[in-house]
Amino acid sequence: MTDPIRWGILSTANIGRKRVIPAMKLARNGVVAAVASRSLDKAEAFAASNGIPKAYGSYEELLADPEIDAIYNPLPNSEHATWSIACAEAGKPTLCEKPLASDAADAQRMVDAFNERGVPFAEAFMYRFHPQTTRVKELVDSGAVGEVTTMQASFSFPITSEANIRLNSSLAGGALMDVGCYCVNVMRLMTGEEPVDVTARAQFGEPSGVDETLAGILVFPSGVIGHFDCGLRSYRTPNYEIRGTEGRILVESGFVMEPNEQPVIRHWHGSDYQEIVMPAVNHYTLMAEDFADALLNDRPPRFPGQDGVENMHVIDRLLAAARAE
Repeated sequence: MTDPIRWGILSTANIGRKRVIPAMKLARNGVVAAVASRSLDKAEAFAASNGIPKAYGSYEELLADPEIDAIYNPLPNSEHATWSIACAEAGKPTLCEKPLASDAADAQRMVDAFNERGVPFAEAFMYRFHPQTTRVKELVDSGAVGEVTTMQASFSFPITSEANIRLNSSLAGGALMDVGCYCVNVMRLMTGEEPVDVTARAQFGEPSGVDETLAGILVFPSGVIGHFDCGLRSYRTPNYEIRGTEGRILVESGFVMEPNEQPVIRHWHGSDYQEIVMPAVNHYTLMAEDFADALLNDRPPRFPGQDGVENMHVIDRLLAAARAE
């Protein structure tokens, strides 16, 4: 691998244009070297407007470029498996957008494809790289709230266009897949466990057919009960909370932090209260840097691809429970 890592972007998706590509440009160990689209004109226009040197009119051409060290895959959920597996077959380390796939079976196929070839692979849950998340995990593990009993999370926003791919069932859209996956992920991260029981209720859109609002409950082996809600029609809420026998932690900006934002961890312990102000950082940049460091130092990414499979198992169970109601 070269230093800096040369990234290729698989598609001209908005998440790449708005968030990830600008963040990658700030990374100390990577550069955005190429972008691919199914339309060369679209790829060239995207490259020109985002200062990317190379543009390709097919994904295959990007994967065949020997000067590309790693791929970022922000394609629609339904295409994650097909093109991530193609990346594995091309020997390209890949950072794939969340959620990992349309379902756990596809996610496992992806992870297996990379493992069989010894090619690094990871899921792009950027919030996990923010020092705020690291600090909360440290607090929980040190007993800052006593024995954890309950977790709560909420992630929603009002969608602005009925043509948005999040409302497309054929592209594996829906609130749980798009934002509820964060709620599931943070509960698994903070408990270090996989839920033994799940229940869910949802409002499925007409005519979208996807869950536009969903609420779920996760029961963990330790006895922790997690409850969350997510939605595509509600006011913006990216928060989570952890309560225990001796205290409480509230994280109001838990999943989406602006680069200039100094998020605050609110911590109650008995009658004491403190606010822990975290530094302003770009967690997309930190995520890209971690993946590039893994390649440059021949180590695994911080979070293994199998974690994404386990997250998808929970999502599958929640959607099945919601559809069964």
